[in-house]
Amino acid sequence: MGKKKEGERSPRNFDNNRFDRSESYGDEEPNFSDDEDFVDDITDEELLADYLISKPREEDSYEGIIVVDGVPQVGPERLEKLKGVIKKMYSKFGEIVNEYYPVDEKKNTKGFIFLEYKHPSEAAEAVSVTNNYKLDKQHTFLVNHYSDFEKYMNIPDEWTPPEPQEYKDQGNLHYYLLDPDAYDQYCVICGGGNNVQIWQNSAPEPNVVEERPNWSETYVRWSPLGTYMATFHARGVALWGGPEFKQIMRFSHTGVQLIDFSPCEKYLVTYSPDGPSDQRRVIIWDARTGAEKRSFSLDGVSVWPIFRWSPDDKYFARLGQDILSVYETPSFGLLDKRSIKIPGIRDFAWSPTDNILVYWVAEDKDVPARVCLLEIPSRQEVRANNLFNVADCKIHWQKSGDYLCVKVDRYSKVKKEKNDVKYSDIKNGGAGHFLGMYYNFEIFHMREKLIPVDSVEIKEPIQAFAWEPIGSKFAIIHGDQHNINVSFYGVNQGQPPSLLKKFEKRQCNHLFWSPMGQFIVLAGLRSMHGSLEFVDTNEFVVMNSGEHYTASDVEWDPTGRYIVTGVSFWKQKVDNGFWLWSFQGKKLKKHNIDGFCQLMWRPRPPTLLSIKQQKEIKKNLKKYTPQFESKDRMRSSKASKELVEKRCQLMKAFNEYRQKNIDAWNAQKKRRLELRNNVDTDELESDTKNVEEEEVEFLVKEDHTIIDE
Repeated sequence: MGKKKEGERSPRNFDNNRFDRSESYGDEEPNFSDDEDFVDDITDEELLADYLISKPREEDSYEGIIVVDGVPQVGPERLEKLKGVIKKMYSKFGEIVNEYYPVDEKKNTKGFIFLEYKHPSEAAEAVSVTNNYKLDKQHTFLVNHYSDFEKYMNIPDEWTPPEPQEYKDQGNLHYYLLDPDAYDQYCVICGGGNNVQIWQNSAPEPNVVEERPNWSETYVRWSPLGTYMATFHARGVALWGGPEFKQIMRFSHTGVQLIDFSPCEKYLVTYSPDGPSDQRRVIIWDARTGAEKRSFSLDGVSVWPIFRWSPDDKYFARLGQDILSVYETPSFGLLDKRSIKIPGIRDFAWSPTDNILVYWVAEDKDVPARVCLLEIPSRQEVRANNLFNVADCKIHWQKSGDYLCVKVDRYSKVKKEKNDVKYSDIKNGGAGHFLGMYYNFEIFHMREKLIPVDSVEIKEPIQAFAWEPIGSKFAIIHGDQHNINVSFYGVNQGQPPSLLKKFEKRQCNHLFWSPMGQFIVLAGLRSMHGSLEFVDTNEFVVMNSGEHYTASDVEWDPTGRYIVTGVSFWKQKVDNGFWLWSFQGKKLKKHNIDGFCQLMWRPRPPTLLSIKQQKEIKKNLKKYTPQFESKDRMRSSKASKELVEKRCQLMKAFNEYRQKNIDAWNAQKKRRLELRNNVDTDELESDTKNVEEEEVEFLVKEDHTIIDE
């Protein structure tokens, strides 16, 4: 290269980003400050686009990082195997985006590791499930959020008692139970879902307790004991209660569509399908405080309710792929830190009175299907029953938990003639056979020693099954569309079920037992045009028959005194409304309401009376009859008195209105004479009214007849 000419500028040194200031600027120090009125119109994105990608964001935090202590200390030769075990265990909670295994000077792990999840909810579930997990006899994991260390380090040395919070009286949430006449309440959704009304079923006419337009955006639901009414909104769920139905609590869960209460109303489960599957879709809340207890993400197809609760709210369970996960409260962690592995499990249900759950396992080649009863929390199997040729099972608990029925759909092979063999027969059951169906009802006697099991077999298609809520009877609708029968069976201690009564050729497809037992309604809904039969199962007498055309819903009140049939706007757009019936089938009221959607009776908590006291009251019911009849007469006379008074007021108002107009007519007579040239047309009108009738005779026809002598 040639020599640099005098005055030539030195090139920039890109290796160290330096300028030769002496040659570029001389002895004068450069000034890089902007003018006072300078405005920078170039954005950071234009200048530093590549660097802004790695700029820290607001959502970046330590909430997705967990610290696992108690990990085995291994050398470099076993590190990869340890990583495989850890990854297999913790990757099921979500995507692990980073991991760090600290090592000492000898390259041995230090016994703790750091794992970072993509979402904080995944890290929270990993901490909740794996904390205190026993890997082997010598290693137990202690798992915490990384942010917990800073939180615990900042705890002050001196404890300061919290300030007392002002008590907010929510009122008597069970006030409706104190009604002296024991009137029940019910909720009506009408106006196509835009109006919600709370009614009291008083006599002789019901009265409105509360009415609010747009109270809920979809539908409403009562809690199991009737304490709260839940409404649905875009941002979550609200609970209402008390005499004025004030808002008790609200739960923020955007797009919530389904909810479920625990049996004792301690907890509320909400479900929202919005958002990706790895976010919170199911949340469990404390119904009294509104605190979020735990959230879950859903994988695959699930059936609502996802969680099923034990009768005392101490446990809830979830069905997975070949596993049954049982959680305990109030920790909301897995019972014994592990799920129950049950290959082939299909369904399960809790006993309504005991912490016992039943599940069934599908048939697998030569291994029969099984129905198992499991006691929780010991996980002890208290009863199991093997079943063969099983297509499907349905679990039905009796309300008092005394009996359990498992409906079993079974295959049966039927011989056919050689000439009738088809390819489908060969495919399903071999040459000369085809697969038919028959049905078994396996009855478990839960209160008897060793839990004996009886079986009832029916070879006709099953339309419906239902236990008597209080009692030991069950009913079955069976047969094809042209020959539907209803059979009633009784179950006694130490004896197999016996057929009590069979009603043949009935028009029904649903069974609705009274909450108090004994009475049942055989209903033919929708396609059967709303036919109804009211049956007393003590004597098996049809008390009455009726019809509510195109009825879609049937609802008993909590006391078993009344029943409602309705035609919902959600199912068809015409003839909407509901009818009120007595338990004997007498039609009491017709309410035709435009846009009627649903009627829901307010539930009542279980009675505080013992079974002995209830039997004593039923035995001496005739003693109370005169009191009830007296009250009915007073209501009737009161209603008659109110009707007469109302009619008198209407008559009085009409006479006053009539006299007012007569006075105005007389006051205007002078002006009428002036306008009519002093001709009193009023008198003319009265004269024409008093004109006597005049008879006029005229010849219509004349005939001549010649009479011969």
